[in-house]
Amino acid sequence: MIIHDGHVHTPWCPHGTMDSLADYCEEAIKLGMKGITFAEHAPLPPSFTDPTPLKDSGMDPKHLESYIDHIQALKKEYKGKLNILLGLEVDYIEGFERETTYFLNEVGSLLDDSILSVHFLKIDEDYFCIDYSPDTFAEAIQLLGSTENVYKRYFQTVLASIEANIGHFKPKRIGHITLARKFHKRFPTNALFNEETTQILSLIQKKGYELDYNGAGCVKPLCKEPYPYDHIIDQAIELNIPLVYGSDAHQVSALMSGHDQLVPHAPLTKPIR
Repeated sequence: MIIHDGHVHTPWCPHGTMDSLADYCEEAIKLGMKGITFAEHAPLPPSFTDPTPLKDSGMDPKHLESYIDHIQALKKEYKGKLNILLGLEVDYIEGFERETTYFLNEVGSLLDDSILSVHFLKIDEDYFCIDYSPDTFAEAIQLLGSTENVYKRYFQTVLASIEANIGHFKPKRIGHITLARKFHKRFPTNALFNEETTQILSLIQKKGYELDYNGAGCVKPLCKEPYPYDHIIDQAIELNIPLVYGSDAHQVSALMSGHDQLVPHAPLTKPIR
């Protein structure tokens, strides 16, 4: 049973919907959840240029205070009915560690929970939002030479995010570690990348971090599997890595995404703080 959804987006997401915070909360209660983490995409580093066409990957910095204030008020309103955690999904972007550290030092003490995710890959001197579209993924393949090389670059960047020293308030949950498979039905590969994923899990265990067990991939037409997939989850269970379910919902109807495709014996937990 899903007791906590640790990865929920909000009306402050530039590429999401205007479904209200209260609607998310009411639906979570209706679904039997005990808690949720609102984890909006944090503002991107000021000197980073968002490569997506609409430049809408992260929250507008001027809206951050409003986001925090609204969720703090909601926590009081739903006290005793739903455990609401104030969080952010923070991007790890290679080369922007200093700005990310500064941001986390500014807001980290206000947060109850947070996720560290990789969406952007650095290829030569450019950055690509790897989950934006099949066309963007195809461009990355062309530049790196193969689908396998794109996966390797993604896993290398995830590993770098886990190793990164970005301060005391660094998120302790690592987001959707197989997001590179979002379009795998269009760009198939027989490679399993066991060495890379095992290295990632070993470091997560060593650091005492959690894993975002993300159901969003299950509803993506070119993916149809959770992030990460079953074999990796079985390894994580063997390593006693805490698994926090995340719907990655950008609309109320997406709460509980993929819950029926998770490993049945996975010991899901709420965020450990």
